[in-house]
Amino acid sequence: MEPISETLKRVVNAPAFNERYEQMRAEVLENQGVQAFLAEHAEVVNKKMVDKGLGRLYEYTTQNHDCETCENVASCVNIMKGFVPQLAITRGVIDLEYTRCRNKIIEDERRDVSAMISSMHMPKDVLQARLSTVTYDHNTRVNLGTAANAFMEEVKSTGKLPTKGFYIHGEFGVGKSYVLGALANELAEQKIRTVLVYVPEFLREMKQAIQDQSLQEKVDFVKKAPVLMLDDLGSETLSSWTRDEILGTVLHYRMAENLPTFITSNFDYDGLEDHLAYSGKGERELVKAARIMERIRSITIPMRLSGKNRRDG
Repeated sequence: MEPISETLKRVVNAPAFNERYEQMRAEVLENQGVQAFLAEHAEVVNKKMVDKGLGRLYEYTTQNHDCETCENVASCVNIMKGFVPQLAITRGVIDLEYTRCRNKIIEDERRDVSAMISSMHMPKDVLQARLSTVTYDHNTRVNLGTAANAFMEEVKSTGKLPTKGFYIHGEFGVGKSYVLGALANELAEQKIRTVLVYVPEFLREMKQAIQDQSLQEKVDFVKKAPVLMLDDLGSETLSSWTRDEILGTVLHYRMAENLPTFITSNFDYDGLEDHLAYSGKGERELVKAARIMERIRSITIPMRLSGKNRRDG
């Protein structure tokens, strides 16, 4: 049997191989990207470096550089999906460095934005909302629409969060939750993390958290959020414990720390206070309800949202 070294020597020295090698070399050196790279490094690149780095140069020319043939990262044709090769000189040899392509950057940014929003039991359409897609009726546009845009403009211009959020109240189905989702997405694009909470499910979860000993961890996660959004407050059946120990604890912390909080409810301030006064046992506790409302009033600006019920189609 012929030794492998002799086989390789015979193949390499074959006229057909040399012809194909020279053809490939010419094609690689005619590539515009390669020519630009060689011209940029003309002072250090020589024939020996080119011959030694021909494999890297060939790899560079056979890959996509502008994302025109790929719809997304999953359909990327490059060796490393989502990355494009850039020619470089490393320790005196021609080498390749891979950087994120346009599609990869876009997908990563979207993933980063999504990661800035923590949702607890919120519907998907709310999580996809944008302020530009929110529609207000004539009576609401000047107040809530203007205030929401002004809130975001302050964030963008100062890089800081206002200390007060909105208390958005109105009839069922007029789009209160959608406004929260839109604001959350706008904040996420500014790299500000928001926690959206559907209150009835959240309070039910807190009762279960006692059993698995995760109560304090979950309460801390909510109360310490840079921006907290409590959706549909007032639609739940409250016990004295969930009102005072959960809701009261969260609101007191945010009031003390000046953390912006957004709340939606079917009730206005007075209606919510009346709702909070009744515990699940039917007891009327006016002082405790007033204490909760004092915190809500101090951290929110009331905004009425009116319009037709969008859930009726």
